[in-house]
Amino acid sequence: MAEAATLGDNRIARLQVAGARQEESGHGIARISRAVMGRLGVTEGDVIEIIGKRSTAARAMLPYPEDEGLELIRLDGLQRANADVGSGDHVEVRRIESRPAQRVVFAPAQRDLRLQGPAAALKRNFAGRPLLTGDLVATAGQQQVNRGDMPPQLRQMLNAPAFALTQIRLTVVSTVPKGVVHIDETTEVELRAEYEEPRSSRADVNYDDVGGMGDTIRQLREMVELPLRYPELFTRLGVDPPKGVLLHGPPGTGKTRLARAVANESDASFFTINGPEIMGSAYGESEKRLREVFEEATQNAPSIIFIDEIDSIAPKRSQVSGEAEKRLVAQLLTLMDGLHSRSNLVVIAATNRPDALDEALRRPGRFDREIVVGVPDEPGRREILGIHTRGMPLAEDVDLRELARTTHGFVGADLAALAREAAIEAVRRIMPRLDFERQTIPPEVLDSLRVDRTDFLEALKRVQPSAMREVMVQAPTIGWADVGGLDDAQAKLKEGVELPLKTPEAFHRLGIRPAKGFLLYGPPGTGKTLLAKAVAKEAEANFIAIKSSDLLSKWYGESEQQIARLFARARQVAPCVIFIDEIDSLVPARGTGVGEPQVTARVVNTILAEMDGLEELQSVVLIGATNRPNLVDPALLRPGRFDELVYVGTPSLEGRAHILKIHTGGMPLAADVDLMDVARQTARFTGADLEDVVRRAGLNAIRRAGGSVQSVNAGDFAGALEDSRATVTEEMEADYLRMKGELKKRAVEPGPTIGFLAPGMVQSTRDAKHGG
Repeated sequence: MAEAATLGDNRIARLQVAGARQEESGHGIARISRAVMGRLGVTEGDVIEIIGKRSTAARAMLPYPEDEGLELIRLDGLQRANADVGSGDHVEVRRIESRPAQRVVFAPAQRDLRLQGPAAALKRNFAGRPLLTGDLVATAGQQQVNRGDMPPQLRQMLNAPAFALTQIRLTVVSTVPKGVVHIDETTEVELRAEYEEPRSSRADVNYDDVGGMGDTIRQLREMVELPLRYPELFTRLGVDPPKGVLLHGPPGTGKTRLARAVANESDASFFTINGPEIMGSAYGESEKRLREVFEEATQNAPSIIFIDEIDSIAPKRSQVSGEAEKRLVAQLLTLMDGLHSRSNLVVIAATNRPDALDEALRRPGRFDREIVVGVPDEPGRREILGIHTRGMPLAEDVDLRELARTTHGFVGADLAALAREAAIEAVRRIMPRLDFERQTIPPEVLDSLRVDRTDFLEALKRVQPSAMREVMVQAPTIGWADVGGLDDAQAKLKEGVELPLKTPEAFHRLGIRPAKGFLLYGPPGTGKTLLAKAVAKEAEANFIAIKSSDLLSKWYGESEQQIARLFARARQVAPCVIFIDEIDSLVPARGTGVGEPQVTARVVNTILAEMDGLEELQSVVLIGATNRPNLVDPALLRPGRFDELVYVGTPSLEGRAHILKIHTGGMPLAADVDLMDVARQTARFTGADLEDVVRRAGLNAIRRAGGSVQSVNAGDFAGALEDSRATVTEEMEADYLRMKGELKKRAVEPGPTIGFLAPGMVQSTRDAKHGG
């Protein structure tokens, strides 16, 4: 697109609007290509006027590398609102001089917000920013803009300190003189406490306030914005515009927020129906209320009707007994696809239970498209964290990418809670410096307020993924460095779990699938649970530890539902490691009479279907642990279910020395203690046995020296070894080693399983448990 015109020396370019990156929202900059800058006679840092349906101003900045040479202007959501344009629209751009302001008056642009605070902080925040009466502006936070080699006026503007703990949106009520001005050291700034109606509804929420949803926003824009803004497109094509979009996904993923952003960006009237509120007590009242909303929306077209929790007002008619609910569903169906054609009206509905909706609603002509608003991935979480920490004074040690990596399974609402908890931690730190008798906080205390990395780490202990509230989920703290003497098992788990979760593209490239399950088996106390925790931490995955007894229920069908829910949640918070301890009690071999035959058979079938059924397990790994692998159903031991059977045996001499070193890491040892010598005397000792040796040695030292104990000596260890013994006998070890070769055969040729162990094995396991 060439320049449109030249007014005197005022050269004008016509450019297409595109969205800016999330971290640049609220900074008052516009990115244009070098070629356009040359045509307009603009250098980086100059003020440009942006003319859409209204005018606004920004400081010009060099383009993103991918935009070089394109006729684009990158504007954030507030600037698009100030110019009254949307992404894809065209604006005229020209160079303009901004004058120093003598006086600028700001007011909150958000309802229910009263502001008190020094105007000096506001003055520092907006220093150098071009302003125009009626503009929506935001206090910029500590989000770093890639500055490059930029002129001093731009550097000063982007280095402005944060004004508050959250990004606050303000309206520029008036400026003296009128026109485009900027704040300098002589400007008088006034902040009004009360809300002033902004000239745009986008003060509420726009696309910049919705993170991690690039694809979803694109789908929604073509389904909602196009029919509302350009209905003639559909008329020309001879088709009806889309009438409805159903958003579904887990709670807290931002479905309601997304609908508000679409309404604001498409400049449409927005009507909300909260499911339960529409229900009336009198006959026909609910349907009347629903009709009134649709009639009002039709009169104020273009309009968006947003129905939140639609499953509460449009459940399956075959499954509800009340006539009122059935009539309400029928009314909604006729309003969306009845005799009256409704133009310039789109219905957006949100639910986290799409299967509970009446089938008649889920067809083209009513809800034309169903869009899944899923759990965000790592880049999405980084965007959302950027949004929620925009106005937050972050310390230099806070790395949002690191936080995004460690918050698997967190949805938008969880990340908002994380930012809030971290801010509260920072406030808790300055509480001793606050004088509660004074109504205001001293400016120097406010200026020193910083949210640092430890605040976020403390907040992480209190906030867990909302999709996982009902099951125990944890981010393990045990790594490979804390596991000793299990090198073979460790190597297999690294290959099978860590590699696929960290580098899935390598498996895609070779056209192979990663392992779905690992069965860790071996004598008790060898560190099977520890291994599972370590692999989850090293793969940076969520870890769900569950006991077999938690999944079994006396109610018919409840056990299978529990397992299906467990796998569904694991998929939501992927990458995820599910660890089931003592798995032999959950999935005993079918047809052997072990356990409650019908219940366990159904449980085994459910697990088989979840692991190798129609629904793919993506980035979810199941690890089972047992010391009686002979009892596990053979169908689970074939490739595609438990792909790897990993023997976790007693550690070697070097392994025992390593384990002793780990357990004595925080213990003051005397010079005469030789851990290698202790390791030589502990043949067939498991990790648990060795931990017991170290504990007993410490107790011996306390017994010897009382409270004044300085160190643990060789004599303490000698006494501990006399009181300890290996829980694994030679006979048990031989039985497990023989079993290694026979387990795989069972998967191919299932046969009788009882009596599979040698009698001595059963005897010695019982002896080990009963201590004799």
